[in-house]
Amino acid sequence: MTYSSKFRLIALIALVACEALAGGSYSGVAPGARAVSGTVSEWPVPTPKYARDPAVGSDGNIYFAVRAGDRIARFNPKSKRFQEWDVPAGMQPRGLVVARDGRVFFGGSANSAIGELDPSGGKLRIHRNPSADADPYTLVFDAEGNIWFTERKAGNLGRLERASGKVTEYPIGDRPYALSLDKRGYVWVTRKDADRVARFDPRTGQVTELSMGKGSQPRRSAVAPDGMLWVSLYGTGKLAKIDPVANRVVKEYDLPGGPNAGPYAVNADADGRIWVSEIQTDSVVMFDPRSEAIRVFKLPTRDSGVRKAAIDGEGRYWYVSSHAGKHGVIE
Repeated sequence: MTYSSKFRLIALIALVACEALAGGSYSGVAPGARAVSGTVSEWPVPTPKYARDPAVGSDGNIYFAVRAGDRIARFNPKSKRFQEWDVPAGMQPRGLVVARDGRVFFGGSANSAIGELDPSGGKLRIHRNPSADADPYTLVFDAEGNIWFTERKAGNLGRLERASGKVTEYPIGDRPYALSLDKRGYVWVTRKDADRVARFDPRTGQVTELSMGKGSQPRRSAVAPDGMLWVSLYGTGKLAKIDPVANRVVKEYDLPGGPNAGPYAVNADADGRIWVSEIQTDSVVMFDPRSEAIRVFKLPTRDSGVRKAAIDGEGRYWYVSSHAGKHGVIE
């Protein structure tokens, strides 16, 4: 192999890794971007029992978990039809992600396991955790397609190796919440109750913590195309920009809903715009870091409860209203 061929191969691998990590790593589809008209459409979910956590599949469909209904659901944007699969009774799925090969992974909040669903045939596999009371909460993929997840009750990070099914746990601190992987492979974990964000180095096992300020309650996060990490500060109504290389907060931005708006889900699109749900105002905010322009989209249903969202390859913003039992999109 020539030097130039090697260079192109390395560049391609880096590009794939960056795409896999962009926007929060919840999906096997790299988020796109679009000129947003602001049109909002919603559909009632078939089983409105605390549906949550949408992710985009490589087939273009949207998958989400139905926690209290013990089901995984799929929505076809073309036909506008839903399909559901049962999971073991009492598993209480959440934290759903979809791999590039179409397999759907989710955490069992009640049985402390990681579920793996093959939608093509409906086959379900259960990956057991070493900790009996792990409470898997948020799941993301790394560049190799393995799965990192927070164990909220056990205070660990977990890593599921897809090839072997092996689960490894790493102590990270009490009640870890959400997580993202940056472009260097570091795992960033929000610790809402501790007002901190922790950085875990998978190569050394070292944990470094960054204080976000008293009462900040960092909730969810996403990595933008330029590598910056964005974190919602639920307790103060702000959005924080973190430089992962320098390990410091670059700036905090006041969101339009005010200090009690409850910023929650965070996503980044291909243009670097940051999308944040304000759970207390039934709104979604689109923020452009370059111009610092803000646009607000009011959701049509009161008490929606958007806890996580997904941006598909065309730049559409998909959400599930946990409280209201609705599945929606902003285009």
